[in-house]
Amino acid sequence: MIVTPARVTSVDLEVTAPSSKSYTHRALIAAALAEGKTTIFRPLEAEDTRLTEGALRLLGAVIEDQPGRMLVTGCRGSLPNRRPTTLDLDNSGTSLRLLTNLALLCQFPVTLTGSARMQERPIGPLAGALPALGGTVEFLQKDGYPPLRVSGKLLGGPVVIDGSMSSQFISSILMAAPYAEKEVEVIIPTPPASASYLDITLSVMEAFGAKVERTGYERFVVSTADRYKARRYTVEGDYSSASYFFALAAICGGKVMVKNLAPASVQGDRRFLDALEAMGCKVTYGGKSVTVEKSGALNGITFDMSSSPDTVQTICMVAAMAGTPTTLTGIGHLKFKESDRISSTAERLRLLGGDVQVSDDSITIRPAPLHGGTIDPANDHRTAMSFAVLGCGIGGVTIENAECVNKSFPEFWLMLKQAGVLP
Repeated sequence: MIVTPARVTSVDLEVTAPSSKSYTHRALIAAALAEGKTTIFRPLEAEDTRLTEGALRLLGAVIEDQPGRMLVTGCRGSLPNRRPTTLDLDNSGTSLRLLTNLALLCQFPVTLTGSARMQERPIGPLAGALPALGGTVEFLQKDGYPPLRVSGKLLGGPVVIDGSMSSQFISSILMAAPYAEKEVEVIIPTPPASASYLDITLSVMEAFGAKVERTGYERFVVSTADRYKARRYTVEGDYSSASYFFALAAICGGKVMVKNLAPASVQGDRRFLDALEAMGCKVTYGGKSVTVEKSGALNGITFDMSSSPDTVQTICMVAAMAGTPTTLTGIGHLKFKESDRISSTAERLRLLGGDVQVSDDSITIRPAPLHGGTIDPANDHRTAMSFAVLGCGIGGVTIENAECVNKSFPEFWLMLKQAGVLP
C-alpha cells in the first residue's frame, strides 16, 4: 500500500482518539490472570494487541471477542497450557516482554520468538533477572536475544533488574508478581527508560485489585495477598495516537480537537502537548478532550522526551517546520524499538532536505527548506504515521508499506481521508 497525503495549509478537525495500546495489553494480561470473568470495553483492536490476545489463548486463557469489548475468563494465576508452547509475537516487543515473566505461571515451558527485527532487540536484562525469581532461561540462537525458552515456577523474593533499556522489563515482572509464592521486591539500580509506562502498569494492576508499595521508580514491592479480581474495565484513549492529529494543527496551522482523552492520564506521551505549547501552539483541555491551535510561527525548543518515547518522531516532524533549532534529549533507548528510530528519523528527514544531527541520546533539527520524497518506513508504524503528517505540511511525500500502521492504529489512513488530507 502506497499513500501520498495532500499538502494542507490549514485544518479544522474534530477526531476521536483510538484506545490505548499500552493499557489494552496490560488489561488483557491482568484479566487472564484474575479470578472471574472480566469485560474489557473499548480495547484497541490492532496487530500488537491481537498478538497478546492470541498468545494468552495459546497459554490456556479463554477470551471471547464481541463488538467493542472482550470477555476474558481468568485462570486465577495459573495458565493451563497443555504442552510446551511456542509464542510467535512477530514484531510486538510489548507482547514478548510482558509475557516473558508470565511464562513462569504456565504448566509447561514457553518459547518466545518473533520477527527478524524482534530477534535483534535485546531481552538480556529481563532474562537475567528471572533466575532470582525461580525461572530458567535458555537462549535458542544468540545470548541475550529472542528466541528464548522460559521454564520454572514464580517463587518470588527480591530481584534486581536494569530497566535503562526498557521499562517493559520491569513491567513484565510486576504484572505476574501477585501470583508468586512469596512477596516480590523489585529493585531498580538505574533510572528506567520510559518510566511513565510503569505508572500505566501500576494503574492497571491496582484497578484489578493488586497492591504495590513503591519508592519512586527505584523499588516496588508487590503483595501476594491481593491478587487480580475480575471487573468491568474501560480502556482510555491513546495520547501517542492522538499526537499525529495534534501535529497536523502545529504543522499545517489551524485547530484540531481530539476526544476520548483523559486530561489527568498517567500516559507519558501526554507531555507531547507541553512541547507543542512551548513551540507556540495553544493547548486547551476539556473534560474528555484536548484542542491544539496554531496561528503563528513555530519556535524551536530543547525538551526532555525520556518519558514520551512514542511521540519523539512526531515532535521531530513539528521541529522540522520550526523557525529555530530544536534539540530533543533522553531518547537513547529508541534505537531498540521496531527500528533504530533515532537514525531512521534523521536519515529520512535528510532525504526530504532536513538538517539533522544525532548523538547517542539526542537529536537536533535545524531549519532547512524541505521538499517531497519517498519514505520507506522499514515496517515501523510510527515512522509511517509521523512522516505522513509532515507530508501534509510540505506536500509530495509518499509513504511506502503504509499498511504497517496496522500494528497500533489500523484506522489511521481512514481518519486522515475523512479529515480531507488524503485524496
